[in-house]
Amino acid sequence: MIARKHRFHGHGSLRYVYRNGHTVRTATTSLRYIVNQRRSTYRLAVVVSKKVSKSAVVRNRIRRRVYEIVRTNQTKIQEPYDMVFTVFSEQIANMPAEELRTIIINQLQRATIIK
Repeated sequence: MIARKHRFHGHGSLRYVYRNGHTVRTATTSLRYIVNQRRSTYRLAVVVSKKVSKSAVVRNRIRRRVYEIVRTNQTKIQEPYDMVFTVFSEQIANMPAEELRTIIINQLQRATIIK
C-alpha cells in the first residue's frame, strides 16, 4: 500500500484533476494526470466503479494491485503529479501480475510521468 502522503484526500482534488488533467487510455484503464507544483511528491487515486464489480472485495483487490505497481516504481516519478487511474474492466482482478504491470508502466511512460 502506498503511504498516506501519496493518497488523495477529498473530492475537490479529484475534481480538479478530472477537469484540468490530461488522459492516457487503454481498453481496461485510464490515467488522468496533471502536474501539481504545490506539492513535493506525487498523489495517486484508483477509481473502481460498482459497474466493474459489485463485490467490494474484488474492487479493493484491483486498487491494491495498481497501488503496489506504482509504489514499486515511485523512485522513477520525478515531478509532483496528481494521478487518477480509472479501471473499466474486472479482468484486472485476475490478470497475471506481469501483464498488469506492463499496462500500468506503459501508461505512465506514455504520460511521461516516468522515463
